[in-house]
Amino acid sequence: MSGSHRGGPRIVLIGPMGVGKTTVGEMLADRLGVAFRDTDADIVAAQGREIADIFVDEGEPYFRELERQAVRAAAEEHDGVLALGGGAILDESTRALLGAHPVVYLSMDVEEAVKRTGLNQARPLLAVNPRKQWRELMDARRHLYAEVARAVVATDGRTPEEVAQAVLDALELKEA
Repeated sequence: MSGSHRGGPRIVLIGPMGVGKTTVGEMLADRLGVAFRDTDADIVAAQGREIADIFVDEGEPYFRELERQAVRAAAEEHDGVLALGGGAILDESTRALLGAHPVVYLSMDVEEAVKRTGLNQARPLLAVNPRKQWRELMDARRHLYAEVARAVVATDGRTPEEVAQAVLDALELKEA
């Protein structure tokens, strides 16, 4: 492990839902010999219900506050690979917090999103017209992802293995 690492996650993955943050994150954690953590999973575990249900029952602002707290806790406690929910970067304090960490934005275009997620799963923000809503979500978020990222790795047409390698290369990290 390189001496330049001062606590906190080795890698933080951000990007839209369905881009593969969990799959790639688990692969990276395995290659680096560290643990993987996902803030969405943290929230589901703490709340005992799915994120879609939190949205429906309590509304998006309530969820975003849970998310903000989950990201802060994970950034302080976790020293492995961390994946954030697609909308985590909407919070200004979260973006400020991420400035101190090696953040990689995993990107994809709408066609790739359609292929991967079918855009028809239980995605609370994409219920009505998935393609249009995905495009609008991304138009609103793309610059925020780019703002906090040290590196951007396009996932279109790449296998998770190829994406994981591109992330390691972008951050100049060596496998364990």
